Amino acid sequence: MMKPVFETNAMIAGMRPELQPGVFAFVIWPPQKDWPENTRASYVETEGLSLIVPIETAPTDAVGMRCITLQVHSSQEGVGLTASVSAVLAQNNIPANMVAGYHHDHVYVPCDMAEEALAILIKLQHEVKK
Repeated sequence: MMKPVFETNAMIAGMRPELQPGVFAFVIWPPQKDWPENTRASYVETEGLSLIVPIETAPTDAVGMRCITLQVHSSQEGVGLTASVSAVLAQNNIPANMVAGYHHDHVYVPCDMAEEALAILIKLQHEVKK
């Protein structure tokens, strides 16, 4: 297993953004209902249990999102990766929902902006690598 990367520019240069298959939605899940298979993430909030689920298991009014995984083992104590990613997407008017996993960070963006977001993140990665 690779050591986690701490330094901001090293995280950005090594992030290798990758668009994941599937469409997902952020939802509040009823406490009495079993979680859908392939649930991507969960978080307990005051208002209820938030899940990221496959779109086909979400309510019909849910917003479809695509996931871009930043393929760098970023440290939980690293500073600047998610800020840089969300800032460059915001500069291009692309909403970004950041989710940190143990090994990687993931960016959920609207389906119709996923390819553009991926291109922007690849460009950011290459600019920092120079």
